[in-house]
Amino acid sequence: MSQTERAEGAGPFTTRLTWRLMDGGTAVWESRLARKRGLLTVQAAGELEPRSRRADSVSVGRLRRLNAIAAGAFTVGGAVFALGAGVAQFGSGDGTGAWIYFAGGLFFNTGGYASLLQAINAPRRDSGAGALTARSWRWWSYEPDRIDWLSTFLLFVGTLVFGINLLNSLLQGLSVQQVNRLIWAPDMVGCILFLVSGHLALVEVCHGRPDVRLRDLGWWIVAINQLGSVLFLGSALAAFTRPATGSVVNVDIANWGTLTGALCFSVGGVFQFFERP
Repeated sequence: MSQTERAEGAGPFTTRLTWRLMDGGTAVWESRLARKRGLLTVQAAGELEPRSRRADSVSVGRLRRLNAIAAGAFTVGGAVFALGAGVAQFGSGDGTGAWIYFAGGLFFNTGGYASLLQAINAPRRDSGAGALTARSWRWWSYEPDRIDWLSTFLLFVGTLVFGINLLNSLLQGLSVQQVNRLIWAPDMVGCILFLVSGHLALVEVCHGRPDVRLRDLGWWIVAINQLGSVLFLGSALAAFTRPATGSVVNVDIANWGTLTGALCFSVGGVFQFFERP
């Protein structure tokens, strides 16, 4: 039997799909709702209100575990990053802050990969049954046509690029040109990847043009993280070392931007604990 489908989203990406079931009812799949909570909305023929239909227990268990790992990693990683920025701003300048940043970066790597795994192993919709079903576990996939995969993939790559920046910041005796090439440039690339990932996440949660959705927990998580990405970018711009003088553009903005941006990711991680099946 043919089904009438209505897709919503932006560009090539579908973030919400509504279709008619064989019994005359309707089902609604939303990318973030299925990926984060393992839920599908179904309204049977004759029913006045739609109801949520949960995915199978295997999928729900996976989503819960991966969400807990990602939320915990970003909460701790953001807090450690904020500590590193505080040490850099108020400490003795002995390089302790760089090691703290590096430790925080490992948590960000973990959170980024857990988020990607959640997108890879999210339950898929069964259009005929109006349900979400599990798929075999995978550690990797290539699905750039899915907005959730692309957003989390860019987030994970951004954490890896930040890791290069943080590892290089431990090196000693670098020239100004080497500092900008090995430390500042990866920092800028990581910030841009975070911003693009956050924009895609906003498109996903808003089903198109980003707007304000104060009653949506997912929107708050994405918006807070995107604010953190903007603050990180401001920090990176201020951390550029002038070749003529060998001095940073503005060390206070660089440290405070990192501190406040990291706190945003930490708060977003706390909120993420509650966006689960």
